[in-house]
Amino acid sequence: MLEQIVNFIKSTGYLNITIGQALMILVAFVLLYLAIKKEYEPLLLVPISFGILLANIPLADLMEQGGFLYWIYQGVKLDIYPPLIFLGVGVMTDFGPLIANPKSLLLGAAAQFGIFTSFLGASLLGFNFKEAASIGIIGGADGPTAIFLTSKLAPHLLGAVAISAYSYMALVPIIQPPIMRLFTTKKERQVTMEQLRPVSKTEKIIFPIIVTVLASFLVPDATALIGCLMLGNLFRECGVTERLSKTAQNELINIITIFLGVTVGATANAENFLRFETIKIIILGLAAFAVGTAAGVLLGKLMYYLSGGKVNPLVGSAGVSAVPMAARVSQVVAQKEKPGNFILMHAMGPNVAGVIGSAIVAGVLLSLYGG
Repeated sequence: MLEQIVNFIKSTGYLNITIGQALMILVAFVLLYLAIKKEYEPLLLVPISFGILLANIPLADLMEQGGFLYWIYQGVKLDIYPPLIFLGVGVMTDFGPLIANPKSLLLGAAAQFGIFTSFLGASLLGFNFKEAASIGIIGGADGPTAIFLTSKLAPHLLGAVAISAYSYMALVPIIQPPIMRLFTTKKERQVTMEQLRPVSKTEKIIFPIIVTVLASFLVPDATALIGCLMLGNLFRECGVTERLSKTAQNELINIITIFLGVTVGATANAENFLRFETIKIIILGLAAFAVGTAAGVLLGKLMYYLSGGKVNPLVGSAGVSAVPMAARVSQVVAQKEKPGNFILMHAMGPNVAGVIGSAIVAGVLLSLYGG
């Protein structure tokens, strides 16, 4: 009996935990605190941080072949979850502001500059091109796209890249405003923009179809992401698929978010995560996000001058793909400078363009380095 008790005690996690696992569990606790107490992207960070916790329970082996999370993770490995997330995003997003102001595409494109600068930085720091591409995509501030690309090019970096991407998405209200103020004057931040023109139902129906064709023919590797994003938006706008629209923006995206978050978090075990490369990824991810924000604001500033002061440069910061948080941050900063100033819908145009842009960039990187 005594021997059995001793054997049981030896089989518990308490006697088998490593220092690395203890540190990762601490990381999970910190992320849970930020998600629950501070409400930083709780729908994403709660499942991700709990996945980190589960992956670092000694002897549980949930991500080993045949384990519980191993099977759910196949949806990430086989690139099923990210396009389905895009389907839900498409249903929940109004493309009207982008259609009403096509110049917003330029602001969305400018914000992708952070991806390429971080790609270059990662290459100089010793990462190979596949790893550098996976790190650079963090600058798009689009978690599903980062997971989609990294799972194909550098799956061993998935935990660090995903946690970095989603953490910076959650910290958009903290990271972006100082950058926005640094590159703009008070006068520029106070600009009140003219109301956008009304967009017809026909335009809203045709837009996702045309974008799917044009973008997919240009970058076939991005078809899964672009196609699902546009299909979701077509569900929203066509008026004859209400049941599908409700399912995609509620039950489907909620289920996929749980599966994606928990299993991506579970890739961050101590062995994969506690490396010097992880620190590099976190720093490069922040740099990519900051450069992307700055590039969008600077192009917005240029448009301010070219338009004779009619464009508020703050909308350029929304060119990163964190929908709709980045657009809301633009609105908050503008209202602090001039109470009653409403630029949210103007910021949604670049925000939507950023989603499309990051997916296209991911397709380009995949076509270049996926072979």
